[in-house]
Amino acid sequence: MVPPLLTLEEHFVSVVGLGEHPAAKMFPEATVARMQDLGENRIREMDAGKVTLQVISHAPLDASLADCRRANDQLAQACAAHPARFAGFATLPMGDPEAAAEELKRMVQDHGFLGALVDNQLEDGQMYDAEKFWPVFEQAEALDVPIYIHPTYPGTDLEDHYKGNFPDSTAFMLGTFSWGWHAETGLHILRLFAAGLFDKYPKLKIVIGHMGEFMPYMFERFERSARLWGKRERDLRTVWNENIWITTSGHFALPPFECLVKTIPRDRVLYSVDYPFSTTERGLQFVEEIEKAGILTAEELEGFCYRNAEKLLKVKLSV
Repeated sequence: MVPPLLTLEEHFVSVVGLGEHPAAKMFPEATVARMQDLGENRIREMDAGKVTLQVISHAPLDASLADCRRANDQLAQACAAHPARFAGFATLPMGDPEAAAEELKRMVQDHGFLGALVDNQLEDGQMYDAEKFWPVFEQAEALDVPIYIHPTYPGTDLEDHYKGNFPDSTAFMLGTFSWGWHAETGLHILRLFAAGLFDKYPKLKIVIGHMGEFMPYMFERFERSARLWGKRERDLRTVWNENIWITTSGHFALPPFECLVKTIPRDRVLYSVDYPFSTTERGLQFVEEIEKAGILTAEELEGFCYRNAEKLLKVKLSV
C-alpha cells in the first residue's frame, strides 16, 4: 500500500502578469487554468493521486518586489483556506537580493511558508554565485528553511545557443524541458559550490528537482574534477550529502531513480509531481512501480513519499 504523499514542486500562476507570462503562450488553456486554480479543483486532482499535502510555488517569474508580494499574498490566502492540504514556497525578487531576503523572512515568519522556490537565473542569465546574491542564502540558513532552485527559460545570453538547423519551436524545447533547464540548473549547483557558498553557509539547505538535474549520473566525474577547483573546507561529496535534497518532480522512470538512490543518501530523496505539467495519477503510478520493483525498503519508501520532506520542511501531515 502506498504511504501518504507530500509533494514539493507544484506550481501555480498568480494574478501577476499572466498575460505576459510564457506559460500563457506555451501551454494549453486547460493547463493554464489548472495552474491558476488554488481551490477545490486542485484538491480533487491531489486526491486522485493520493497527495495529502502540496507545497505550492509560482511558475518561473523574474518579477519586482511588489509583484512577488502580490503573488505570495495570493498563495498565502489559499494556504490559510486549506491549511491541511496546501503549503507555500515564497517567490522572491532575486534581482534585488536584499529585498528578496526580507521577503523570504516576511513569508516564513508572518505566513508560515516553508522556504522559497527561485528561478535558476535572472532574465539576463545571471546565476547566484556572485556574493551580491548571498543575503538570500544567509537568510534561508538563519530561518532554517530550504531554497528550491528551479529551472527557468534561457537567459538572454543563451537564447541563440539553442538555435540551429531546425525550427525555433524545437530550439525552445531544447533550451527548456528537453535539455537546457536541467543542464543549466545542475551547472548552477556546481557554480555555487565553486564560489564557496557552502563553506560560508554550511547549514544551507538546497533542493533541486527532476531526479537531480543530470547530476547523479555524472557525480563521480564532478567529484574528481572538483578537487582541482581550489581548497574548500567542505568538499563536493560533503556538500552533496549534507546540503542537497533532490525531488523526482515530473521524471518518472526507474533507471534514473535507481541511479539517484545509489548516489545520494536515501533520506535526501523526495517525491514530487511537477503539477500541473505532470499528473498526480502518473506520479502515483511511479510510486507503485518503485514499490513493486523493491528498490526501497518499506521504511525507505515511507521516507521517500513523505517522511524525508516532513523532516526537511518541519511539517507533519494530517493523515
